[in-house]
Amino acid sequence: MRQIVLDTETTGLSAEGGDRVIEIGCVELVARKLTGNNKHFYLNPERDSHEDALKVHGISNEFLRDKPRFAAVAEELMEYLRDAEIIIHNAAFDVGFLNRELELAGLPVFRSYVGSVTDTLAMAKEMYPGKRNSLDALCDRLGVDNSGRTLHGALLDAELLADVYINLTRGQDALLIDMGSTDAAGDIVTRVDLAAFTLPVLTASDQEAAAHEGVLKDLDKASGGKTLWRQADSQAAAGRMA
Repeated sequence: MRQIVLDTETTGLSAEGGDRVIEIGCVELVARKLTGNNKHFYLNPERDSHEDALKVHGISNEFLRDKPRFAAVAEELMEYLRDAEIIIHNAAFDVGFLNRELELAGLPVFRSYVGSVTDTLAMAKEMYPGKRNSLDALCDRLGVDNSGRTLHGALLDAELLADVYINLTRGQDALLIDMGSTDAAGDIVTRVDLAAFTLPVLTASDQEAAAHEGVLKDLDKASGGKTLWRQADSQAAAGRMA
């Protein structure tokens, strides 16, 4: 399935309150590889951006005056997205705005066009609970270069998110071997049956076992003999004596 990483910029935070989409950036992945078949639109929102939003994206109201309205690009955009898996950071926000734009254009809701929607914010929260999971934070954590991101921009953010997504899901490729040949559809890979391999069992040396036992004794002493493994050992010993 094609994957499209999508991001939007808006005039503010509330689609229900009348805010509109001013920029859409889309980056295509096929077989987890960038294809270069991207889409990027600036849009006339027919209203001014809030001051706080301007500080985030830096796209002036004047710059957008002669840009097309969403309805003029909707057919091209939705045909590009059709049946793909759409990858969005904080999907509820972007999908909510796109649904509002589609509604104003007299078109069906966003999910009726696409195959599925994947929220990388939800993925990151599950993988890194209790940590900051903004796009910038994930770039820092995963080693993605975001030094060019002084302001938010839909296409740049989609490109960064594509790299973040590949890193977040890299474990999905752990059981695949790339055979090195490619065709028009992307990389050709072969699945490997791990049952065919016998994995060696490495036992601890006497020195490592003694060091481990020393750590357990220290923990047991610090807890006043209430560690679970000591209680289990005592119960097992009592059972054998009985």
